[in-house]
Amino acid sequence: MKIGIISDTHNTFDEPLKEFLAPCDEIWHAGDFGSLELADEIAAFKPLKGVYGNIDGGVIRRVYPEFTLFEVEGVRVLMTHIGGYPRHYQPKARQHIYTSKPKLFIAGHSHILKVMYDDVYDLLHINPGAAGNYGIHHVRTAIRLDIENGEIKNLEIGEWNR
Repeated sequence: MKIGIISDTHNTFDEPLKEFLAPCDEIWHAGDFGSLELADEIAAFKPLKGVYGNIDGGVIRRVYPEFTLFEVEGVRVLMTHIGGYPRHYQPKARQHIYTSKPKLFIAGHSHILKVMYDDVYDLLHINPGAAGNYGIHHVRTAIRLDIENGEIKNLEIGEWNR
């Protein structure tokens, strides 16, 4: 299964992002959609899993959770918006990681793309950076990867100038 991972769209879902995500079977959004209308637009484009971010209001928070845990092709996935990164997880995220034991942990918020292996919890941590035009970043980013038979492979990074 080919997965597109994005975060911090802040109401941006434009042609470059759609072209990058077009080959994907699903899109996973790690928060800061910007509006429920944007989340609905992404969900109409491809099946969507998501969590709310700190800028997302009450309507989005009623539709999307703070944390989501699911399994795809034998890979347990935990996703949230404000999660930190290996050895610097937010306390709430660390507790979820400890109890759910994911193989893949996805968080957004920092607007900085990071892909790191966590040898303490034996998981792959991904922050896809920011796919939108708002924030401190100068380059927009997104990730595509394949999950097959319990393996994460073929990770690709998309980059666009703001």
